[in-house]
Amino acid sequence: MDYLDRQILNIIQTDFPLESRPFQTIAERLGTTESEILLRVRQLIESGVIRKIGPVFDSRKLGYESTLIAMKVPENRLLEVATIVNEFPQVTHNYGRRHKYNLWFTLVCQNSSEIDNIVSQIRAKTGISDIYLLPAERMFKIDVNFRF
Repeated sequence: MDYLDRQILNIIQTDFPLESRPFQTIAERLGTTESEILLRVRQLIESGVIRKIGPVFDSRKLGYESTLIAMKVPENRLLEVATIVNEFPQVTHNYGRRHKYNLWFTLVCQNSSEIDNIVSQIRAKTGISDIYLLPAERMFKIDVNFRF
């Protein structure tokens, strides 16, 4: 990545223009062309630097409930169980960790009944019952911006 790539990333993550031609606006800010910005964004997507460009919603303000979930999974089944968990579109993050509870994921659902239902399905599909639900009681921060 060069300086222009870094500038593009800074704008996309913190000040994306809500206009009919946002990449044209970014180009004007950076003194280049829209086609140059689009080319670089495509390259950043293809290289995996950019995973997704889209809105980030506040699920609580939309009335959704979320919880962090920890599972104790036999090490030799970690990938299999992670794959099963990932089948649910309500799962937002899923990580393996070096801990007796070695699979951690976040579930965002319409209500607590849906959370309970999905956890029941995960228990049934995996045969693993050692699962902890750790719903957030208070949010202190949920945001990250990288300065490039």
